[in-house]
Amino acid sequence: MAAENPIPCVMKRDGSLVEFDREKVITAIYKAAASVGGHNRALSEKIADESIEMLKQNYPPPDVPTVEEIQDIVEKVLIENGHAKTAKAYIVYREYRRRERERKAAKRGKVSPLPYRIMYETLIWNMDHGCETIAKLNAIVKTSAFPDLITEADKAYGESIERAAEAVASERDLLRLIIVAGPSSSGKTTTTSKLAERLREHGIETVLLNLDHYFFDLELHPKDEYGDYDFETPEALDIPLINSHLKALIEGQTVKVPRYDFVAGKRLTEISEISIKPNQVILIDTLHGLYGPLTKSIPEEAKFKVYIETISELRDQDGEFIRWTDIRLLRRMVRDHAQRGYDPSQTIGHWHYVRRAELKHIIPFIRDADYIVNGALPYELPYHKKYSYRHFPAFIAALKGNPKRRDALIRAERIYNLLSQIEVYEDESVVPGDSLLREFIGGSVYKLH
Repeated sequence: MAAENPIPCVMKRDGSLVEFDREKVITAIYKAAASVGGHNRALSEKIADESIEMLKQNYPPPDVPTVEEIQDIVEKVLIENGHAKTAKAYIVYREYRRRERERKAAKRGKVSPLPYRIMYETLIWNMDHGCETIAKLNAIVKTSAFPDLITEADKAYGESIERAAEAVASERDLLRLIIVAGPSSSGKTTTTSKLAERLREHGIETVLLNLDHYFFDLELHPKDEYGDYDFETPEALDIPLINSHLKALIEGQTVKVPRYDFVAGKRLTEISEISIKPNQVILIDTLHGLYGPLTKSIPEEAKFKVYIETISELRDQDGEFIRWTDIRLLRRMVRDHAQRGYDPSQTIGHWHYVRRAELKHIIPFIRDADYIVNGALPYELPYHKKYSYRHFPAFIAALKGNPKRRDALIRAERIYNLLSQIEVYEDESVVPGDSLLREFIGGSVYKLH
């Protein structure tokens, strides 16, 4: 029997409202089940009606659910009822429909920058390893299986780097520059180091040019009313000098590169000389690698662009997906405190600059990447809580007394709530020295800057 008083209307992706259609929900579930061998119409109706009941509870009038929110709840009900295979098929079905929408949108000049394929692959991986929710992750933390999760996650990350190396190798004859780009604390340094290792195995020698050393002195950047500097924009880098050095290098010249002291906020006069041989390729790691003017001196066909993001598909206790940016903020808080002498409150107070810059200069260019790496680690939150959780009460209290820092307060309270749900894992010895997490908690075998 159909659920009584179903949802009166639904918000489509274009913002318009349409009448809720129970039959569409049933059909989507039935098609997903049929694709994995299930043909039970009555069960599809039962799952649909349970989903509708949950929708009614979560979106009482006048709230109106979106299409995506309805699909999220159907997916949740499928998983909770033990229909994991159907849930996976439903995810694939959603992805197929998403691609069809994007294909049509592309004809109209509108393409979403979100890496949906990797998003649903990550969710499926999490489901296969029993860590798609915080509750399930906590259950693993409390058992001897947590080191196994670390091993499996690092293996998946390594396989992604290998596929990137294979893609680069397939274009070796054309390439002079390989770019590893991505937003703050996405794991660029470790990814760059691992990619260089894998490329060497494919017979490709790289020469690293660290663009972080091309920052202007901190005092040259604009300062806000709180004494904070905005050094997150592409213009914080000496773009003319970068292009000059890139051009000179591929022409066979030797260049003198600067060194940046992050603690002092100064580009030092200490310099080192580098050059590349005809059989070598320049490898750079930078926030703004996809920003065109940064490498305009190199022809587009001579570049290979790798993009990394923390594509976490982990749900919290309310069924909401954890924000990727919150994971990166936690990483940066831990790293900046240990390696750059920043108070965690400084990092979270500065984050609005980070988000503004990446939303304008980084994320919109994801579609220009030749390969995307997922740098999210399903095991990292238990360690971030260990290092970060104790700091939040103090600066939340301080932020509540400052109405001008509303953005930082909202962010701090949201992350504090997230960490409150996480079980700590104290033993760091099970985290390998080449783990991407080591870039932030310390102990990496790679040279970090």
